[in-house]
Amino acid sequence: MKAAQGTVFKYGDNVDTDVIIPARYLNSSDPKELATHCMEDIDKDFVKKVNEGDIIVANKNFGCGSSREHAPIAIKAAGVSCVIAETFARIFYRNAINIGLPIIECPEAAKAISAGDEVKVDFDSGVITNVTTGESFQGQAFPEFMQKLIACGGLVNYINEK
Repeated sequence: MKAAQGTVFKYGDNVDTDVIIPARYLNSSDPKELATHCMEDIDKDFVKKVNEGDIIVANKNFGCGSSREHAPIAIKAAGVSCVIAETFARIFYRNAINIGLPIIECPEAAKAISAGDEVKVDFDSGVITNVTTGESFQGQAFPEFMQKLIACGGLVNYINEK
């Protein structure tokens, strides 16, 4: 997976893990089950509207709150191909990489991209292109090692392949 392209779902600051996957659903670790409740406390229609490859864009501190790995698992299982934000909570960032969910910090893109825009992300270069407006932004490229983790579907799969 060298690139992602999809329609944007846009959120604000401090989207915490409790709204990404509410605690009442943590009795399941099944990705498909978690995906059916992804974002429901902040966006009731998210799971009805999200399509394979779509992209979440948010402002500051995305994934704050508890350290639950369920949050990036739910996002990935819902079909989201990448999350772009001004900044990520550190534990969410680590968990996303561990489970193979591509995330990219780019404050300029996070501010300029709107809900419903079509966006393309090139993981090799870190370039984020808003296909709708024609604007491009330079995000942080994924190091080769992180690309391998993502391509394998996460850290556990990567280690199992070795």
